[in-house]
Amino acid sequence: MENLILKKLHHRKPYLLIDEVLETSANHIKTRKIPKLDEFYLQGHFPGSPVVPGAMMQEMTTQSAGLLITLFHSPVEDYDSETTKGYALGVLRAVHFSKFKKFARPDDILNISIELLEKSTHSFRFKGKIDIGGEKIMTNEFTLINISDNKLTES
Repeated sequence: MENLILKKLHHRKPYLLIDEVLETSANHIKTRKIPKLDEFYLQGHFPGSPVVPGAMMQEMTTQSAGLLITLFHSPVEDYDSETTKGYALGVLRAVHFSKFKKFARPDDILNISIELLEKSTHSFRFKGKIDIGGEKIMTNEFTLINISDNKLTES
């Protein structure tokens, strides 16, 4: 399954924040991340009591949603992050809200659920949730857009 993730997302280690895809449909995706103590974002956050930063949990949801876009809503058939040129799919446009209810720690199993709420030509609004063992620790809503990949290199 990692090959699918690498084929469909531009992200690479150490910034690839999805370990596994559990379930997919055109409007929903479930993924998983098990943060390890040696992950870059846990170094110094916080010494002696490492917790996953909220920004990284936000990124886990956006990467999962980006994967849903490339699997089911790509303007290019059989999109491949290594070879397809002309598109940057699933670029974060807006975070409408994020709520964090509990901490995530190293070796917790983070189950990430994403639902597509609204879609227009190049814009996708999502609702996300992260849970540990069925207990919700984070919810959010955000918008991703598809843009030309040359926008990523413009100054």
